[in-house]
Amino acid sequence: MIALPDFPWDRLAPYKELAQAHADGIADLSVGTPVDPVPAVARKALAAAADSPGYPQTHGIARLREAAAGWLRRRHGVTVDPDDVLPTIGSKELVAWLPTLLGAGRGDRVVIPELAYPTYDVGARLAGAEPYAVDGLVAVGPERVPLVWVNSPSNPTGRVLPAEHLRKVVAWARERGAVVASDECYLELGWEDHPVSVLHPDVCGGSHEGILAVHSLSKRSNLAGYRAGFVAGDPVLVKRLLEVRKHAGMMVSAPVQAAMAAVLDDDEHADEQRGQYARRREVLRPALERAGWRIDHSTAGLYLWATDGTDCWDQVRGLAEKGILVAPGDFYGAAGRAHVRVALTATDERIDAVVRRLQ
Repeated sequence: MIALPDFPWDRLAPYKELAQAHADGIADLSVGTPVDPVPAVARKALAAAADSPGYPQTHGIARLREAAAGWLRRRHGVTVDPDDVLPTIGSKELVAWLPTLLGAGRGDRVVIPELAYPTYDVGARLAGAEPYAVDGLVAVGPERVPLVWVNSPSNPTGRVLPAEHLRKVVAWARERGAVVASDECYLELGWEDHPVSVLHPDVCGGSHEGILAVHSLSKRSNLAGYRAGFVAGDPVLVKRLLEVRKHAGMMVSAPVQAAMAAVLDDDEHADEQRGQYARRREVLRPALERAGWRIDHSTAGLYLWATDGTDCWDQVRGLAEKGILVAPGDFYGAAGRAHVRVALTATDERIDAVVRRLQ
């Protein structure tokens, strides 16, 4: 049996109980789950496709793949053939299973960021490979490296990797025959910095060979409950993933595919949602800074990477006593032990409650 770490959020349960005891209730800023309504365009498309008695297509309907390719071109300057798009059951599923789908196994190293979403580590372990956390590019020894993960904007830090850095990662991986998988779930949420896709010509030189970009509609379009994501990039790799996923029955439901196509074609709702997050960020960040926290990175994404200089669990407890729940930085790696991750995914009313409690 594969040894897996404990699920991180289970360790947060006592602090959640403490925060829930606050007289004005909990203000939960510990998770990145959307709280705003699902866009009307998605609900309309989902309902229209509800009578779908047959099996959905693993490769996705043409309309969805064309919408994804159009969105990448329109919003991010990336050109992909619609055939090189593959829908996934949310992005976390692909993150967890990509090392296995690519054939990683015992004796292999999967390179992940030093501070990272825990599922990169878990995915390597599920494949029987070794997760290898690094900050930048290093010599990884004699082990085979089939996969290198990058995440920009970063969860948890909100750090944006510039095109120059991503170019070096791609070149390094190509020299070693490794696949670069870029988790770009927060790509449209740049604040001070402008994120760039690994599939952009400035990064990949116009060739998608050995590169995959992973996208999610959970944050952009509040579709976390729909489990709606996709991967795009190298035609050979996408075809390989498609064949395995056909055998494994990894299919996105037909109504969800219809909803995905609708939201990818619609930028208005995404711009409105981005505006809501921007307003929450504009009040929460200065409130934390006035209360003694320093905000590091956090130039994009849905989180503030904050520290008051103490151990992350001491910060979690201190905030929980005020009814505010945040995530300890060591959930994302040992390098995060002095930070907490503060999510912007709470209602305006709860964000305002946090600001009052920090005063």
